[in-house]
Amino acid sequence: MVNIFLLLGVLNLTIVLSCDYHSETGYSSKPFPWNKMRLPKHVVPIHYDLLIHPNLTTLTFTGFAKIEITVLQQTSSIILHSKYLYISKATIQGEMGGIHAEQRVMVSEYPSFDQIALLTDEPLQVGNKYYIVIEYSANLSDSFHGFYKSTYRTPEGEVRVLALTQFEPTAARMAFPCFDEPAFKARFSVKIRREPKHHAVSNMPLVKSVNIMKWLIEDEFETSVKMSTYLVAFMVSDFKSVTKMTTRGIKVSVYTVPYKIKQADYALDSAVKLLDFYEGYFRIPYPLPKQDLAAIPDFQSGAMENWGLTTYRESALIYDPEESLASSRLMITMIIAHELAHQWFGNLVTMEWWNDLWLNEGFAKFMEYVSVNITHPDLGVKDYFLDKFFNAMEVDALNSSHPITHAVEDPAQILEMFDDVSYNKGSCILNMLRDYLGSKVFEAGIVKYLQRFSYQNTQSEDLWNSLSEICSDESQAEDGACARSQETISAAHWTKSALLDIKTMMNTWTLQKGFPLVTVTVKDKNIHLQQEHYMKGSQISPPTGYLWHIPLTYITSKSDIVQRVLLKTKTESLVLPEEVEWIKFNVGMNGYYIVHYGDDGWDALIHLLKANHNAISSNDRASLIHSVFQLVSAEKLCITKALDLTLYLSHESEVTPVSQGLSELVPIYKLLEKRDMSDKADQLKGYLVNLFTNIIDKQSWTDEGSMSERKLRSTLLLFACVNKYQPCVIKATEYFMKWKDSDGTLHLPNDIKLAVYAVGAQTDEGWDFLFSKYNLPKFSTEKGEIEVVLSLSHNKEKLQWIMDEALQGDSIKTQDLPHIVAAVGRNSDGYQLAWKFLKEKWPKLVQKFELGSHSIANMITGVTNKYSTKAQLDEVKDFFSSLDKKSSELRSVEQALETIEDNIKWMDKNLGKIQKWLQINSKPRSCANHYS
Repeated sequence: MVNIFLLLGVLNLTIVLSCDYHSETGYSSKPFPWNKMRLPKHVVPIHYDLLIHPNLTTLTFTGFAKIEITVLQQTSSIILHSKYLYISKATIQGEMGGIHAEQRVMVSEYPSFDQIALLTDEPLQVGNKYYIVIEYSANLSDSFHGFYKSTYRTPEGEVRVLALTQFEPTAARMAFPCFDEPAFKARFSVKIRREPKHHAVSNMPLVKSVNIMKWLIEDEFETSVKMSTYLVAFMVSDFKSVTKMTTRGIKVSVYTVPYKIKQADYALDSAVKLLDFYEGYFRIPYPLPKQDLAAIPDFQSGAMENWGLTTYRESALIYDPEESLASSRLMITMIIAHELAHQWFGNLVTMEWWNDLWLNEGFAKFMEYVSVNITHPDLGVKDYFLDKFFNAMEVDALNSSHPITHAVEDPAQILEMFDDVSYNKGSCILNMLRDYLGSKVFEAGIVKYLQRFSYQNTQSEDLWNSLSEICSDESQAEDGACARSQETISAAHWTKSALLDIKTMMNTWTLQKGFPLVTVTVKDKNIHLQQEHYMKGSQISPPTGYLWHIPLTYITSKSDIVQRVLLKTKTESLVLPEEVEWIKFNVGMNGYYIVHYGDDGWDALIHLLKANHNAISSNDRASLIHSVFQLVSAEKLCITKALDLTLYLSHESEVTPVSQGLSELVPIYKLLEKRDMSDKADQLKGYLVNLFTNIIDKQSWTDEGSMSERKLRSTLLLFACVNKYQPCVIKATEYFMKWKDSDGTLHLPNDIKLAVYAVGAQTDEGWDFLFSKYNLPKFSTEKGEIEVVLSLSHNKEKLQWIMDEALQGDSIKTQDLPHIVAAVGRNSDGYQLAWKFLKEKWPKLVQKFELGSHSIANMITGVTNKYSTKAQLDEVKDFFSSLDKKSSELRSVEQALETIEDNIKWMDKNLGKIQKWLQINSKPRSCANHYS
């Protein structure tokens, strides 16, 4: 084995990949012996020995894989995954013919399934231990998955190359032959060869480094714990790191490009604090000796939970307290919390197959809020959990949505599972379940789940069973959690039998798509409840007949004590102790459902908001805003009723309802803009500016206040300036000119930067100046904000240029292209350019970002989601129907088409009513005073 390692070390990679290279592998011409996408379970891996040698000059690598396997069923073929790997030699070692021998095998390939078959002369016997030995070579991937290259430019202008991995969900097979399914867990021993000027990191700590030659070093890492292939990670770079220890002595390090290492301190401190929290919360020690966090210059997603070596976009990890927006600190903390939660949920306990991806992602998303709320209380994270409900419901309201647990098979289908349903809906139903069970019972249940299934794979029912068992045997629960919860439950209408039937209850949330609409009818002291599947009015499909077990909560005008009832049937009746003026269900929006109160019920709530909006919480106010507009889409309420409710926002001061008000109202004028109805759009903008003038004028142009106050300031000033509210525009212009005159050295308050930059970018000169700062080290933490404002330009040439430049990837990283395309698509001057770009560059986009990926979905929906004409619908249909079957059947394409159809019908029904309402409710001074 040592000799083979030495041979690979000195192999010239350019010769390996040339057509003259002599392969010792025999390739079979026989029919491939397996016809399913999923691997057979005849053979299971136990341990991988991997030696990887990347060449960062030729952008190639060689590999050696020795895989220990156990045979569970006699077979003459071993089926495993391999993609874009050139196999030069393959053998099997083990007991054959009564003696230990090494046998060369024939290799058969089935590229459509990314599979290879190793064909043996005689069957492999059950119970015997064998070793697969494969030598191979490949190019470093030019995409963002597999073993791929990344680059960065030093402050002096030198371009440097690194190589790293991104395997989730199905790309480990691009770096080494493997059983690339989550249930095939094994241990991994990794060796990396590199030049002395680089260093290597992997999941486990470095054991030793050996000089193979003067110009070649081999790093050997500790053998990993048992884990899935998608969690394997390694990186070769010249990064620098900073390090701290956790309370229990876990070494935590943050790696960045050398000149950004001073911006790693916040991430390091947060990671140490969060790792300590999770060890206490889960009551299971973090099982590895170290946890690395690496900020990658080229990275498609936000971050990745590789065990012991989590990887991140730079914007998701580096933070400059002098220059970064307040919202960046919140985002970075939550992303780190997400990835570190995965070290338990996903890594220690892994879903058996990708149909239950939510067990990984829903839990990690949920734990962001649980952890950060405790470790970083100053960030006010609880103010932002509602966004997850609203984002999930936006997708889940579509007929093209899917259940949380959903059958998938091929890589594109698997990638499509990484969506708002798996992440946000998954987190929302967990939050609802915790509210239902009580936090102590819930915590005890998930600890039991993690302890029972450590290093194993699970399905959803394993979680439900663990939670049910906590209260079936109260002696098992710590701190008397169940006993205390029983008192709460008894007083609040649910019973112990309801608690024990968690599986039946939660199956209604995971095995059915969509969410329930609960209609509340109040007559005297009597309440009638009715549930149905929420469907938009344009959906002509028949009722689904779905029923949910809904843990309802409510408060009334006479009592702010939360009352609880479990609705398991289509209808239910309640009797109040006395008549009430108003009733509000789904207290705090802890439940994943929306509520319709009928016209009279809504009138009472609208009156309450106008008279004393602080009588209910800001979350309850935001949920009312959200619900009333969803009911308009479902044709349960008139648009004028929803607009009447928004009038109270002129007195609102909290970020959650203000943000939700903007989220519901701004898209209406975006629809008008994309019908080229600019006059009507301006009228609505004028109303909105007037609506929020009171709170806009109260904003200071500073960085003072809590996180919520600072986010509100940044949001409102950007909104006001983009919509040409003159007091805002004048002040922002003044700031921008002073900043420009200082050549960008003047320090601007971070909370006003977006507004100031947005105004500055409206002139070509200002736009050019902003872009001249974009790649300077001083502005490295502001790139995302600069991209946003550059996409707001009215200059179509500049909008086209920024998309082209991002695709090329030189001055703007290609990782940012999906966001830029979507941003240009939101621009009334750029939406046609964005659509044309998406069509013309489709093959390149799919090659770079992968079919089914969130990046592709974001571009499709981001560009088209405010289309609302028959001509636009036909154009989108025609384009996607002209593509191959896999592309045309993407769920994001279905969602885009369905959304356009909904928009057409919504506009046909509501546009005239909106215009009449605005004539009555808009102040005449709006356009004259606030627009230029």
